[in-house]
Amino acid sequence: MKNFNGKILFLDRSDINTDEILPARHMNEASKSALKPYCLEDLAIAGFDPKTDIEDKSVIVTRSNFGCGSSREHAPWVLECNGINLVIAEGFARIFRQNMFNCGMMAITLGATQIDDLFKLFAGSEAECSTDLDKMEFTIKGNLQTKVYPFKLNAFDLELVKAGGWVDYADKKY
Repeated sequence: MKNFNGKILFLDRSDINTDEILPARHMNEASKSALKPYCLEDLAIAGFDPKTDIEDKSVIVTRSNFGCGSSREHAPWVLECNGINLVIAEGFARIFRQNMFNCGMMAITLGATQIDDLFKLFAGSEAECSTDLDKMEFTIKGNLQTKVYPFKLNAFDLELVKAGGWVDYADKKY
């Protein structure tokens, strides 16, 4: 099972598409690990620099429709290569969301009010997330505050996460 804890990268924008997560021009790399330097390199958000802001982050908090655009596994892969195994957002493109779980990663959906709360309380700080799959909640610490957020996963997605992804799940079940 992957790690779902660590420092948070706040991306305050909706509709971050798969070409911004990993530009298509890099999809010809021979291995997953070769994708690493291209993570979010075309993402345009004021004050965001992918060369310095991604390093040591393990969690992304963002707005709605994350992973929209072309459906490809490369987008979750580039996040995984950079140690980002958890994305928390108002919503996800359907195929991107499932690709996350198929890779043993998590895409947690929260309501707009909760996402607004996360940005208001913790963006701009050295906020950290710790996830408890048994309790189905994550805790955010930062700005001298601590807040717990419950989340829901369906039983199958939870099994994929605990197994480490679809391939490991299938190896155990079939």
